[in-house]
This record gives sequence, C-alpha cells and structure tokens, in this order.
Amino acid sequence: MSEKILLQQGRLIDPKTNRDEVVDILIVDGTIESIKKSISPQNDHTIVNLKNKIVAPGFIDMHVHLREPGYEHKETIETGTRSAAYGGFTAVCCMPNTNPAIDDESLVTFIQMQAKRVNGGLVDVHPIASVSKGREGKTLSPIAELVKAGAVGLSDDGAPVFDAKIMRRALEYANMYNVPVMQHCEIPELAHGGVMNEGKVSTELGLLGIPCVAEEIMIARDLILAGYTHSRYHVCHLSTAYSVALVRQGKSGGVQVTCEVTPHHFTVTDEIVRTYDTNTKMNPPLRTQDDIDAIKEGLKDGTIDVIATDHAPHSLDEKEVDYIQAPFGIVGLETAIGLTISELVEQKFLTLSQMIEKLSTNPRRIVGKEIDVKEGERANLTFFDPAMQWKVDTAAFKSKSKNSPFNGRVLKGKAVGIFNNGQLLRY
Repeated sequence: MSEKILLQQGRLIDPKTNRDEVVDILIVDGTIESIKKSISPQNDHTIVNLKNKIVAPGFIDMHVHLREPGYEHKETIETGTRSAAYGGFTAVCCMPNTNPAIDDESLVTFIQMQAKRVNGGLVDVHPIASVSKGREGKTLSPIAELVKAGAVGLSDDGAPVFDAKIMRRALEYANMYNVPVMQHCEIPELAHGGVMNEGKVSTELGLLGIPCVAEEIMIARDLILAGYTHSRYHVCHLSTAYSVALVRQGKSGGVQVTCEVTPHHFTVTDEIVRTYDTNTKMNPPLRTQDDIDAIKEGLKDGTIDVIATDHAPHSLDEKEVDYIQAPFGIVGLETAIGLTISELVEQKFLTLSQMIEKLSTNPRRIVGKEIDVKEGERANLTFFDPAMQWKVDTAAFKSKSKNSPFNGRVLKGKAVGIFNNGQLLRY
C-alpha cells in the first residue's frame, strides 16, 4: 500500500523558483505528487498541519565535523546526523579531519554506507575529502578516485593548505572534476599559539591572539591562485571585515569564489571571552563588532553565499580545562536556524527567502547536490516556525557533545520537522 502524506497549508518558499505561497503538498511514497492551493484529504492520507510554518527545500550544512572514524567519543555519524535532523537539516557535508583522514576512497565509501545505515538514512551525508594525504599539506590525495567515490569537495579543514604549489595543483585537479577546494584560511606562522582574536580584549586578558591578517593574507593568496587557474575556490568560516572585502573584490574581478560564515561569527564578539568559558574558543576566533557588522552587510549584499555551522563537537572533559589548553570549536547544528532568524531575519538583514538561499539553494549548488521542489521530484524538505520562541538547552541536544556558548539563550525561530528519503520526522 502506498504511503500518502498530505502537508497542509505550509508557506512554501523556494528561492530557486521564486515561489512564495501557502499550499498543500501531497507526497506519495516519497515523491511529490501534487502541489496545489488546496488538496482534499482522503482517508488514507497522513495529515501534517503546517499552518503558519515555512516549507523550504531541504537545508544542507556544508561544514560539519562528524568525527567518525577515529573520534567517536566526541560524535558519530549516527549522533551527528540525528543532531542535524533535529536542527532542520536534511543533508550535511562532513569534513576530513578524522583519524584516519578522508584521503582514501574506501573511507568515502564507508562514511556513505554508515550514513545510510544509521537513523534510517534520514539525513544525507556527503564527504569532503582531504586535499593532501593525511592533511599534512605535502602530497596531493588521489583526487580523481575520491571524487568518483562520492566526495563533493576538497579541504584540509582544521589546517590550511599552506604550500602555494600544493594549493595550485589542488585547484587545477579539482577544476578537472568540478568540485570546490574549501580552504581553512590561516597563515600558520601568524596564528601559532593563539587562542582568541588578537586585539584589545586579548591584551587585557593576557591571552595570545590570532590576528585578522592570518586569515586575510591566505585569502588574498588563494584568490590570486584561483583566478590564475580558473578554478572554484571556497572560503570556509570567514570571520573578518577585510575578508569580506577581499571576497567581494574577487567576485567583482571574475574569480570563481564562494564563501561561508557561521552563526557564531555573526552573533557574538570576542568580548564574551572575558568569561573564560572554553565554549567561546573557536578557530577562527570570535572577532569584533566591526567584523560582525561587515559580515552582516556581506550576507545582505550577497558577497557571503552560505551559512554553515562548522559543527565541532568535543567531549565535556576536553572542554573542562583551562582556556589555553581547551580545543577549538563548538556544536552548531541545533541552534543554526534560531540564531539566523534572531540575528539576521529579525534585524532585517535577510528575508526568509534569502535565509533559505544561504542554508539550502546556494550550498547545494556549490557541492552539486541541488534539489527541486516540484511535482514528480523526490521530496526533500525542511519545516520551520519563524515565530517560535525557545530557550537553548544543551542537555537536550541530540549531538553527543554539548559544547555551546548559547546555553540558556532565548532564540526566535526553530525547525519543526524534515522530510527526506521517504521519511517524515516531526518534533
């Protein structure tokens, strides 16, 4: 017997087709059969009331650390994809700083198989393979084999591709297979030993800083290389005002550059580090209000293409040490929608359509996983309530790790469900 699900009276917003209207959507065995103003419910329909809710093309987080294989005490593919599902994401791209690194086609295959096995395959997992063997920045990974196996991008994230010759070759090879090189932009010699943004606050706290130029110099170098090789280049977790300006300049000059920003980098400044809460320690570090202002303008004018979380889980005992010794990173999958609506939509920097564009349409285009919300296509949808107010409770997170600086914060906007691979999840 066919499974028929009727989504009633949701506001469908699809930036790809400029659609924005309240509709009913009938899904039969995972495929969209009909989208109409009104569809009469039948006895065999499972009814889902989405009045005053948004229906969007399935969100994708193109920068997530699932930690498996090698660091399963922090996160697993099972717990990470469950966290993604409850955050409103139907897909994630997992970064290669695992142990071993994702530098072999067998690891790409393992991750994809594991993702289909856990949680019923509700959330798609698209591996990002490492640029270099072992992420050591010395020898290129077998890019052709990795892309053939299913890798949707290349990155040594967690570390930069610091050798200009290796970066050039990576861009050239990636161009052959139409995947982006995704760079963790940092000059190691300038950032080494730093634990927060270099500036007034770091000086007052006596903590070694990571200067803005550590990020900006690497972006400038890579933009020149990307232009020279006519290759696709993606800036991961951009964090400074001048980085936004550099990307804007690169785009205006014809460089095939895209970039992402995390919710924490448009929400809080380095002032919060005064608490010495190790959940405020991330790389790149939290910057200044001027940087946040420039990031918000970059999101508004389209310079910044993507909102991605850089979901970086760490166990409690790893974070419960002094600030200098604590690892970089926070979890972000379950707070992304709330922070984005609270900080960007409510403050009129983005419309709901632009928000969806940066959480679905643009990142899916960059990694080659575009979807269509129309009759005859497989349903891949995110449902969220833009008006829902809720308090962040890290204890309730589905992620194995709870390392977030936003515990107790009241946010506006929350995911209420997803549909993907024939499965409906409501919460």
